[in-house]
Amino acid sequence: MNKNLKLFVWSMSVLVVLGSLVGCGSQGDTHGNDIYEIKGSDSEVNLVTALVEAYAKGNNEVEFSVTGGGSGTGIAALINNQTDVANSSRQIKEQEVTDAKAQGVEPVPIVFAMDGVAIIVNADNNVKQLTVTEIGNIFAGEITNWKEVGGPDQEITLYGRQSSSGTFSYVMERVVKNDYAQSMKQMNGNSEIVESVANDKSAIGYVALGYIQDATGIKALGVSEDGTDPYVNPSDYQRVKNGEYVLTRPLYQYFNGLPSGALREYVEFELSTSGQELVGAEGFLPVTETYRQENEKYLK
Repeated sequence: MNKNLKLFVWSMSVLVVLGSLVGCGSQGDTHGNDIYEIKGSDSEVNLVTALVEAYAKGNNEVEFSVTGGGSGTGIAALINNQTDVANSSRQIKEQEVTDAKAQGVEPVPIVFAMDGVAIIVNADNNVKQLTVTEIGNIFAGEITNWKEVGGPDQEITLYGRQSSSGTFSYVMERVVKNDYAQSMKQMNGNSEIVESVANDKSAIGYVALGYIQDATGIKALGVSEDGTDPYVNPSDYQRVKNGEYVLTRPLYQYFNGLPSGALREYVEFELSTSGQELVGAEGFLPVTETYRQENEKYLK
């Protein structure tokens, strides 16, 4: 493991600047150290920050910048050689791969964690569970009042992510299977959705699994595919870990080419027992065996 990593942390809006890793477009700081960029998914930014901090302990020569902005933002930056790593909560699109190759960039995916997308409502809402179909109809604007799904006689307010978000794309493709209702309020990040839902008794929103830990004023709903299978609440971490929660997805990091050097060492740390324990501590899920095997294609 590389012992030469220097870590700086500063927070401003969704920006977290840290000692991180990677290097295709790295720049030097005033000390002459390399600064590597990790950019993209807001769902991943806190988790990656924690992983980088853990990897950086006791190291002191390489710096990293970890920022959010959405999966699409990270992938676009990778395509344009403006970041070393793209955090993405969705798979890269075929057109994005084509665009990247036209720029001399070869996107390589590593799945470093798994996530469950939690459907959240205000803590005072008496609705406890919904099917995937009901959730999709709500976000499509076909169900507009809570009384239609056993709740109070109250118009539903929708909170979701902006279109550059991988979670926006995931929920639209997996759950809504149509366009979102025009009335949905598009928020810049998971934390904004949690705060908005906590302050709006008519609200429903969706966030990454790690953002419901210790959150107040909201509750996560149990979800069933169609009502014939059990409803599983994403707060039940063991059941989610066991694969019983239907709204789960892989979390990606995309690199330009096979990771090597310090970058490979960082990836190996993420996938190590210590790294995966930290993933769990942050409220996310360890990589499944299927994705571990996929990763091995790039880490042999």
